Amino acid sequence: MLIVMEPTATIEQTRAVCDVIKSLGFEPAPMPGEQRVAIGVVGNDRGFDDTRLRGLPGVAQVIHVSAPYKLVSREFRKRDTIIEVANGVRIGGADIVIMGGPCSVESEEQLMTTAEYVAKAGGTVLRGGAFKPRSSPYAFQGLGLEGLKLLAQARERYGLAIITEAMDLDGADVVAEYADIIQLGARNMQNTALLKHVGRIGKPVMLKRGMSATVKEWLLAAEYIANEGNLNIILCERGIRSFGDATRNVMDVGAIAAVKLMTHLPVIADPSHATGRRDLVLPVARASIAVGADGLIIETHPDPNCALSDGPQALFPDQFNDLVESARMTAATLGRPLAVAGGRRSVATTV
Repeated sequence: MLIVMEPTATIEQTRAVCDVIKSLGFEPAPMPGEQRVAIGVVGNDRGFDDTRLRGLPGVAQVIHVSAPYKLVSREFRKRDTIIEVANGVRIGGADIVIMGGPCSVESEEQLMTTAEYVAKAGGTVLRGGAFKPRSSPYAFQGLGLEGLKLLAQARERYGLAIITEAMDLDGADVVAEYADIIQLGARNMQNTALLKHVGRIGKPVMLKRGMSATVKEWLLAAEYIANEGNLNIILCERGIRSFGDATRNVMDVGAIAAVKLMTHLPVIADPSHATGRRDLVLPVARASIAVGADGLIIETHPDPNCALSDGPQALFPDQFNDLVESARMTAATLGRPLAVAGGRRSVATTV
C-alpha cells in the first residue's frame, strides 16, 4: 500500500499518518519527492481497512500495491531511481554506465594498468574481485584486504568509482569501507541474512540475479534490502542456467526489458558472465542496451591469457575500447548518453 500526501501536507501530518500505520501493526516507509511525500506501508500482506488512513489530514490518495515486492515495484515509485556514487556518476535515468575491470584483483600492476585504460576508454566504474567465490576450492580466491586497498588506490589515481563483491556479513562490512558499490553475486541472491545486512549498511548495492532465479524471486531478494531502508539497489542480469552449452549461461535480454516495467530500480547487464566468451560480449552488450539496460559491467584484463580467473571471457584492452565506442553509438540511437564522472553529462549524438 502507498499513501500519497497532498503537496501542502505538513511534517506533522506526515508524522501522524506514520503513527497510524504503526498502530495498525505495519511499518511506514516515507519517501520524500520533489512536490509531495509518499509513504509506503511495509508488511501488509494481509488485507485491512484503509478508511482510517484515507480520512487523515493531508492524505491525497491511498493506492494498493498488488506486487508482492512492494518497495521496489513500479507501482510504489513511478519515476526511475537514480543512484549517484562518489565520483558523481549517476546510475539509472538517461545515462548508460560502463563498468569495467578484471574478474580478480591480481597485483598492483595488473589493476592500475586496467584502471588506466578503462578510464581512458570512457568507463566510470572499476570492477575487480578482492574476495572470489569460486566453484573449486583450489582456484584463486582473491587477495582479500590487499585487493580492496589496491582498488581504493586505483579510485584515487583514476577517478573511477569502485564495485567489488562481498561474500558474507563480515566481508560486507570490510567491503563497505573501501567500495562505492557492494556487489552481491548470483550465489548470494537468496542469502537473506546478507541481504538484510547490506540493507542496513546503506551503501549502494548491486544485486546479481541468481543462476536459476525467476524475475519475481530476484525482485523479492531486492525487497529484503529495501525493507531495511536502503533503496539504492542496482539489479544485474548476468544470465541464467539452462540445458544449452553454446554459452556459459543464457543472457535473458527479455528479462531486462520486463524488469524495467516492473521496478524503478536501475538494471545493469553482464554479458561477460552470461556468454563466457569474449567474442560474444560485444553483440550481447549492444542487445542489452537496446532493450533498456542502464549500463554494462564488463570483464577486461591487460592479458586475458594470463588471467587467474575467467580469462576466456575477459576483453583485451583494445576490445574494451571498441566495446565502449559501440555502446556509445548504440545508446545514441536511443537518445541516451554514456555517463561521465564528475556529475557531467555526455552528449547523445545521433548516429
